[in-house]
Amino acid sequence: MANQSSSSASVILCASFNQDNSCFAIGTRDGFRIFDSNTGRVFYERAIGAFSIVEMLYSSSLLAIVGAGQQPSLSPRRLCLFNTMTGTALRELNFLTSILAVRVNRKRLVVVLQEKTYIYDLNSLAILDTVDTVPNAKGLCAFSPSLDGCYLALPASTTKGSVLVYNVMELHSHCEIDAHRSPLAAIVLSSNGMYIATASEQGTLIRVHLVSQATKSYSFRRGTYPSTIYSLSFGPSTELPDILIATSSSGSIHVFFLGFILDQRSKRSSSLLGSMIPNSINDAFEPGYHHVLHNANSAGVKSYATIRSIDKVASTSISQVATSNYATIRSIDKVASTSMSQVATSKACISIITSNGYFQEYSLSFDHLNEPLWSLEREFNLLTVVPDNVNNS
Repeated sequence: MANQSSSSASVILCASFNQDNSCFAIGTRDGFRIFDSNTGRVFYERAIGAFSIVEMLYSSSLLAIVGAGQQPSLSPRRLCLFNTMTGTALRELNFLTSILAVRVNRKRLVVVLQEKTYIYDLNSLAILDTVDTVPNAKGLCAFSPSLDGCYLALPASTTKGSVLVYNVMELHSHCEIDAHRSPLAAIVLSSNGMYIATASEQGTLIRVHLVSQATKSYSFRRGTYPSTIYSLSFGPSTELPDILIATSSSGSIHVFFLGFILDQRSKRSSSLLGSMIPNSINDAFEPGYHHVLHNANSAGVKSYATIRSIDKVASTSISQVATSNYATIRSIDKVASTSMSQVATSKACISIITSNGYFQEYSLSFDHLNEPLWSLEREFNLLTVVPDNVNNS
């Protein structure tokens, strides 16, 4: 982007979308702000110091906030449950070491430290379980907020890309997945907890596993040269997500079409050659699964991305098909005729927050020919948006 610079300071200390992507929050050195994702309007802000964690509970008035430690009153070891309606703290939890990540849904509160993770009942704030983890200095984790498939994913090794998947509702370890040879850099769970995507510190491969069976479903190549993966996000879906996106230190946005590969696998399985080649090898034969928007951001600028929505639209396709004209039993003549058919096209809405303070919204359209069309719909500076009757009581 022309108005951004790779040398710009990271003015955004944290950024997170709520569980249904209808809102997002940012933490800065001055305070925090909450935005409406659809309009970009600031509907809450509080300028009381630096915050490193701001997590929302859907569109409710409850926030989980953690200070960045730049003011004595905002310790990184103190979690505050904050009510935006009253502007007061509901409860505070103190820990021996810095809080690195917080996740929440309607039943559970998860607090990630460097070597321990605490599971709380959200209503009573009673500790339900404590999970000892390998050193996790970056607070790397993933969380699926669905109560039916509520999982937490944490690094399980410091030397390779293993993931511990923990059932947060039933309070037990579900499985451990060996996803990569090198340590993890990014993890995401689909919102329903069915799939987990991972990237290692190499950043060349992104793998997707089925959580219930801990089996690999897809393996995508992002690129040949190493790159730091900043974020991963599945498309919203109650079953198999249609797409997966990644942002990286190269400044590019990568989109992988899971639904396309599923269709291709189904078609191949009916052929003799397709039935003889394993799916893990077949992935290399599918050039249409991966599209890249180069230079979406300046290289080295950390970015957080999410797929807010995917709309499916029926369009008309005209094609020539061969029909048979049975004149006699001995001769069969092929006659070309025109066929009109309905083809489902899709439009994805992708929102991105950059660490140097910008919000971008792209629309990505692709049709039955898998031809992508990128369009930058909105872009604005998160710090210069003028609040409209903002509630900051």
